[in-house]
Amino acid sequence: MASSTHLFLLAATFSAIIGIAAAATAAAPSAAGLNNLTDILTKGGQYNTFIRLLKSTQVGQQIQSQLNNSFNGLTIFAPTDNAFNNLKAGTLNGLSAQDQVNLVLSHVLPRYYSLSTFQTASNPVSTQASGPGGVYTVNVSSTTNQVNVTTGVVETQVNNALDTNFPLAVYSVDKVLLPTELFGPKPPEAAPVAVAPSKSPAKGRPTKGDTAAQSVAEAPADAASHPSSAGRLMAGAAVVGFFGIVSIL
Repeated sequence: MASSTHLFLLAATFSAIIGIAAAATAAAPSAAGLNNLTDILTKGGQYNTFIRLLKSTQVGQQIQSQLNNSFNGLTIFAPTDNAFNNLKAGTLNGLSAQDQVNLVLSHVLPRYYSLSTFQTASNPVSTQASGPGGVYTVNVSSTTNQVNVTTGVVETQVNNALDTNFPLAVYSVDKVLLPTELFGPKPPEAAPVAVAPSKSPAKGRPTKGDTAAQSVAEAPADAASHPSSAGRLMAGAAVVGFFGIVSIL
């Protein structure tokens, strides 16, 4: 009888342990749920424009793939809807598809940063955006109570953390991080080199060289056009020569 009672107590205890474990598993969110960026932003309730950009540029899929295969983790700066509304009208539509990708990636740091580890970040901090000039960067300044991030075009405070479960940290920002490479001042264009037009003599006023050449060229033509004059000159010369000979004799 004692053995039966003992077995019953063991079975009851085992069942209780399984029940507690099952309840704990159900209460704890899965790792996939914790690290799903879209779910985190949707829960935040004011990041609809950023979510649309993540989907249209397919950066959201890229981020999820990296989270599943990264040992360093990722950090996301998520602009609020008001941040996008405060942009100049047409800012997003004026970007090419590749520039929109780089705009989104400029909000992604290729490693996990908690608020405390921002204090040890070495500036400039690389983002996942890149272009012909290299990797886009931001500068981060941190104190005990505040973290600021600047791109060289805009500066904003890093606000509340939407999620900090490694390998993903998501922080809210009140401004869109406009990278210098896309929104900074453009280098001045080189001024065109002015070429002075060559001076040509006025029509009807030949130069001295031209006059001399023209005279040489026209002389034979004049002689050919007046054969009678040429003949008279030759005849006169013959007469003078004849009388000269007679006087000598």
